[in-house]
Amino acid sequence: MQRMNKDGDTEMKLKTLLFILTTGALCMAQTLPLQPRPADALTGSAFEQLVRNFSLTDRENEIYAQVLSGNVPDFQRNLIPVTFENTLNSRVYEVTYYVLPDYLAVGSDSDYFLMPMTPVLAQKICNRLGFTMPTRKMVDQIWSQATVQLAPAPIPPSPEMTTIPVMYDHNQMVWSQRQEVIADHPLGELVGGTKKDVVISKTIYGNPPPNRVVIYGWHYQNGTPIQPLYSGHSETYADYSHGIRLVQDSIMINDQPSKITTTLQNDSLHILFSDEGRIPIPWYPLSASSTARPSAWGVLAENANRLRLSIHDDPDVTHYLVHLSANGVDFNQTILLDKSDPVLSGLSSDSIYYIRLQAVGTDTSNFSEVLAGVPGDVKKKILIVNGFDRSTTGNTYDFMRRHAPAVKNYGYTFDSATNEAITYGLLQLNDYDIVDWILGEESTVDQTFSNSEQTLVKDFLDNGGCLFVSGSEIAWDLDHKGSSSDKNFFWNYLKAEYVADAPNNQSSTWYAAEGMAGNIFEGVSNITFDNGNHGTYNVSWPDVIKGKNGGQDALKYSGTASTQVAAVVYQGMFPNGTQNGALVYLGFPFETIYPESKRFEVMNRVLDYFEDLNTLEVDFIRPTTDYFLYPNYPNPFNQTTVIRYRLPQAAEVRVSIYNVRGQEVLTLLHARQEAGRHALTWDAGNTASGLYICKLDADGTVLYRKITLLK
Repeated sequence: MQRMNKDGDTEMKLKTLLFILTTGALCMAQTLPLQPRPADALTGSAFEQLVRNFSLTDRENEIYAQVLSGNVPDFQRNLIPVTFENTLNSRVYEVTYYVLPDYLAVGSDSDYFLMPMTPVLAQKICNRLGFTMPTRKMVDQIWSQATVQLAPAPIPPSPEMTTIPVMYDHNQMVWSQRQEVIADHPLGELVGGTKKDVVISKTIYGNPPPNRVVIYGWHYQNGTPIQPLYSGHSETYADYSHGIRLVQDSIMINDQPSKITTTLQNDSLHILFSDEGRIPIPWYPLSASSTARPSAWGVLAENANRLRLSIHDDPDVTHYLVHLSANGVDFNQTILLDKSDPVLSGLSSDSIYYIRLQAVGTDTSNFSEVLAGVPGDVKKKILIVNGFDRSTTGNTYDFMRRHAPAVKNYGYTFDSATNEAITYGLLQLNDYDIVDWILGEESTVDQTFSNSEQTLVKDFLDNGGCLFVSGSEIAWDLDHKGSSSDKNFFWNYLKAEYVADAPNNQSSTWYAAEGMAGNIFEGVSNITFDNGNHGTYNVSWPDVIKGKNGGQDALKYSGTASTQVAAVVYQGMFPNGTQNGALVYLGFPFETIYPESKRFEVMNRVLDYFEDLNTLEVDFIRPTTDYFLYPNYPNPFNQTTVIRYRLPQAAEVRVSIYNVRGQEVLTLLHARQEAGRHALTWDAGNTASGLYICKLDADGTVLYRKITLLK
């Protein structure tokens, strides 16, 4: 046995021996786990000629095959230790990790190609070998401990910088630099200053969200990096300056085995490797994920500051990556949730949160569709169901962003779910008074309403539910192409009959509708819907329908005869009903209506129609008259809120605000008003926060609403 010496070499060797003995399968921990380089393997220059004109996909497939076959230089087989100490909460952590001496190359020691590649391929190689890529903090550490610190050699930017010829030209420039110092610093020493690193970062899943490549580094010799942390390129981008520094995932922390990736996820120890904070998902998403994306899930309000996700269990999933947005388009906040308790907390009450998910298992799934929810203590009476799954041009799977604000504008909050969540029973339609079912351009192959969905919708309507459904292929699918049971459902529960695939059977011609006399849309004109230029998709084949079995024609396509019907409405008993239900069915998708003010106007008429049928809030006292006091909006509110009501005839009207002790706070209006809809604004700037009661007294008919003021 070697005796101890004063310079600590023996101590370091003993630590290395301890590492080997305590990690079992990691007995080759300091060696790149590849088979020996084949005798007939391509050199770097020969490889360059081979892939020079390959497509990106073919090129990356070839890189992967070359690396996994062992065609990397021999000097890259032996990993270099990087060591440091860090004090956390008065405890000293001694850390050692092992890195490739240079950026990953294809070829031999005398003829190699430092090969730029996309993060997807780099992650695939890491997964196969048990490696990771460095973080920004680790890149700085690696450069500072490099014994060979070369000066960066940039090439002027051009469209050719992502091509193999330019990549190889830069490779040769770096090779020339390396040759100048090779006598004093032979191959196999730790090199820095030649490339930007593709790094692990929180911004992989930030804004813009994946699929991103995040780069950093390429240090000048004074230690300053050319490239700050940057995530502006897509996952398919790689130029000559990008390098892949493989880092062994298995590490030693205070002589105990661990992993870099799990440490990055740790609430306290992440600081050892990250200067960005905790990194919940310390790897890049692979394009062809083996983990299934979430499809059956819903969003439910749990209280004023929490939303709960109800997700169909996948045994291969351990966590969910939750992306939040305020507008349904820009997802700039990411939260990692354990699947055992998928709750979002610390949210703002009465605000819409748009949510999309990625499942995390052996890798990270593709994105789910977008749902939304509103934290609040009041039980939600409206459920928005996204059933538009068809992979068609323009389907961005995020049209919750068009439905949710229209419901919120009316004064209601909501829960939401995918149609798969309904069939799995994760949410029950009968727990809600109103269901808004999005069907977009869902059609025959995808099924607008499957048999199981039809059963659930029939039960909902038979029990007095109110259904708002819109889509341009519903009649085509269920009546024109459907089975006898599909037709029965369409005729008796959607109260309609198929007439044509588009007005006058002309596609890409008709993009407007208008209200018909004597129904809920009377007086509503210029309902324009998208031809593909207004933020959604081209509704080229809007269904023509007509009322059946009590259904009333409510909209017609503008510029056509009254027989070219665009909507059917119904109030009353459904075939097996126990109480009156209601239906509004549009032959074109609601989300394609523009501008937003018109969507709001249409949704207001729909919800007015449903309000006339059912009492939707337990705190609403409504006599059996046609007077109506709508929910105020917003509620809760900060400074101002709008109070709306309807009078069936002219009346002496008094609108007053009371506190919970029954004391009148103020009178907003005392005047005679004509029949129709009216609105008042209450500016509560000088009123204390709390619960208030709005009282409408119209010729002795008295209605009440609860109002919450939050400052």
